Amino acid sequence: MDFDKLQAVKVERQGGITFVILNRPEKRNAMSPQLHFEMVEVLKELAEDEETKVLVLTGAGESWCAGQDIKLFFRELDDKPKERHLARLANHEWRWTLLSSFPKPTIAMVNGYCFGGAFVQLFACDFAIAADEAQFGLSEVNWGILPGGLVGKVIVDGLSYRDAVWYSMTGDSFDGKKAAEIKLINKSVPAVDLRAATVELAETLARKNPQTLRTIKESLRLVRGMSVDQAADYLLAKEREMRFMDTESGRAEAMKQFLDDKTYRPGMGEYQREES
Repeated sequence: MDFDKLQAVKVERQGGITFVILNRPEKRNAMSPQLHFEMVEVLKELAEDEETKVLVLTGAGESWCAGQDIKLFFRELDDKPKERHLARLANHEWRWTLLSSFPKPTIAMVNGYCFGGAFVQLFACDFAIAADEAQFGLSEVNWGILPGGLVGKVIVDGLSYRDAVWYSMTGDSFDGKKAAEIKLINKSVPAVDLRAATVELAETLARKNPQTLRTIKESLRLVRGMSVDQAADYLLAKEREMRFMDTESGRAEAMKQFLDDKTYRPGMGEYQREES
């Protein structure tokens, strides 16, 4: 895929870290149909890209994503049923189906405004780090609509019920520090430190066994909706699958370093992974 031909999305690389950048800064990176179509292709391409160890989703300029483009995604598609249908499919496909099941770690690097529909891809990412100065909000109530398109679902699953109701019914905005306090994100840092903090986390993840990371993220997302017995059975099956799929034999190598070589102790230094 020729990433240089993209218009609404940019792709940049830093070592094994691939930055996927929503690129409509003049619209605060509000999501247009074109952006949705491009993001579907980008995520499909990067899923099996050998250079990509960790994916970082961020926005160009001073915004992360201001939600859907009200004009392009709603008003201009109201009387175009086919185009509306295709745009809605792409919208859901990349923001949830592809991103939540992406086979490598994903980090939301929230550099600025994160509003409305952007909460879906925020929760679809495995990790989220924001600038202290970033602004979050569920502004749908002010447009006379509800937090739909999965927004209502992800906020109830990912926030306390009281916070989900408060912010969706008042439309109040809040900053990165508050987002960290209510566990919408993992942590916030000053804007000047945001990229460095994100890269530090990404580099830590890139040193881990990739199959183990993939299995962990797949397992944790699915067991949330299972009973204890279902989860126990599923996790046992995933453990066996992981050992079969792991081309690095990470489990055996870690045990060797711990039991035989005495070079690895949990909490006293990292397991030394040899990349295949």
